This record gives sequence, C-alpha cells and structure tokens, in this order.
Amino acid sequence: MLLGFETSDDAAVWKMSDESAAVLTVDFFTPIVDDPYDFGRIAAANALSDVFAMGAAPHVALNLLALDCKLGGEIAAAILQGGADAIREAGAFVGGGHTIDDPEPKYGLAVFGSVHPQHILRNAGAQPGDVLYLTKPIGTGVMVSALTCGLADEEDMRPVIDSMKELNAAGSKAAIAACAHAATDVTGFGLAGHLHEMLQASDCAAVLDIDRIPVFSRVWEHVHAYCRPNRAFSIMDVAQSYIRQETFDDEAFDDCLALLCDPQTSGGMLVAIAPENSSLFEEEFSRLAKRKPFCIGKITDAKCGSISLRGEGRLPVEACLA
Repeated sequence: MLLGFETSDDAAVWKMSDESAAVLTVDFFTPIVDDPYDFGRIAAANALSDVFAMGAAPHVALNLLALDCKLGGEIAAAILQGGADAIREAGAFVGGGHTIDDPEPKYGLAVFGSVHPQHILRNAGAQPGDVLYLTKPIGTGVMVSALTCGLADEEDMRPVIDSMKELNAAGSKAAIAACAHAATDVTGFGLAGHLHEMLQASDCAAVLDIDRIPVFSRVWEHVHAYCRPNRAFSIMDVAQSYIRQETFDDEAFDDCLALLCDPQTSGGMLVAIAPENSSLFEEEFSRLAKRKPFCIGKITDAKCGSISLRGEGRLPVEACLA
C-alpha cells in the first residue's frame, strides 16, 4: 500500500509493479439537482475527481445506485446515462455495478485507475514559496441552499451545474506537466478544509488572497444574507482554530469564513506549484480547459496547517466556466 488514509489523500494507491500502481476510490451522495441526468453526470464527475487528483488515469468504474422502485426505470436510466457519459468522456468504461431499492435516492461510482508509482500527485509535498491555484469557482453548497430556499432559480444554477459536471482532467494533466508539489480536489470540507489537510500533510502554512477567490454569481450575496448549508457551520467551527486574519471586522470575517468553508460538490483542483513552473501550469491548463486557472495565494513556512487571509475584504471574483 503506497497511500491509505493516513494523510487524507484522495484515493488509495496500491503498487502492482515498479511501473504501475492501482488507484482506487468510491464516492456517492443524494441528489443535489432535480434533473436525473445532471445528477448522474455530477456524481460521476465527483467520483472521477479523486482519481484525477492523484495524477492518475481512470480505467473502469462500477455504478452504485439506490433508488425507490416506484420511480420506475426511466429515472434510473437517466441517472446511469449521465454517469456513463462522464465516464466515457474520461476515457474509461462502466463495468456494471450494484443497485438497491431505497426510498432515499443515492448514486455514485467506485473507480479504478492507474498511475506510475513515481508520478503520484499527493496532498503532501507543498513547499514554502509555492503558488496556489484553484481550477473552479466555489459556492456550490451556497447556491444549492439558495435554490432550496427559493432565493435562486434554474438560470442562476446553470453555471453551477455546468461546473459540477466538468471533469478535473485538465487540472490533473496541467499539474503533472508543471511537476506540481501537491494537489487535491475541493469537495465536502470546503476550500479551507482541504487546504488545511494539504498544509498539515506538508508541514507548512498558506496565505490566501480573499479578493482573488473565484465564486459563482450571487454567492457572496447569499453568504452575506446567511443562506448557508448546514454542514458549513460545523466546518467553520473547526476552521476558526487555523484561519487567521487581522484586517476584517467580525461580520466580514464571518462571511469570508463561510465562503471558504462552503462544502463543494465536484469542485475544482487545488494545486501547489513551484513559482518557476507557474507559467507552465497556467499555459497547459488554459490550453486544455479553454480558460485560465485562478491564482489564490501561496505556501509559507508559518505555523503548520495555518491559513492567513489577506486582501481588502471586497467581493471575491465572480467567475464562470465560459
């Protein structure tokens, strides 16, 4: 076993030979959108993300589907089609899976991939001076909460859904090309939680420029109005022990903390790149994704695991995938 759960890495890695290692992961969740096809595609992209975050190529996936039989085969077919299309786009295959009758719908995938043992991307390895990049905007948890509360509509959600459906293949390939020191995907623990895991595993700290954090349109508005997912509050409780700031008042800091602790679904990759390779990462990602990555901060040698905030506390960058 090359990687297990000791450093909170994104997948298990098992060495098969000097030239190849198996990358194994599983992920599934309840619907966060109404359309069954979109749900399937988002869930598949989210599961694949763990493989891409390790710098690996996915090969085979197995479906995990829980659905009430009363909903009929058409709903199940749409969910599975969304998953199959994402898997196909990733260059992998669906090899079957398992279904159960359950009143609470759930869908996801177990994914098998491979990587050269010497080319594994880990969440450990970030070094002081590294540039931090994020490849997707954040705010999916806030926007889903806003939709549930009637404060957002389908038009507001469209760029969010498109982002969640997008694979992290471009970020993975660009990170490999730029010899990234560390990488992870940003999902259920929010940007703050996953960065903290990277910093602890790497024995270093980070400075984030809050004014350069990319968010979806209207996210900051909803955060300020206290429209936040329940899980964000438990993440914030923990994050207050390692996030530091000296310039914001209490209200502004609470908003910033809520944004950084917003749990993401199928979020982007967080990558630490040596400064001399930052241009290469930007160029390669832009070539593959047809847009630029977001430079959001840097790695420092301060207290292990700590995150310092800088900036004016104005609106973060509203961004989309266009």
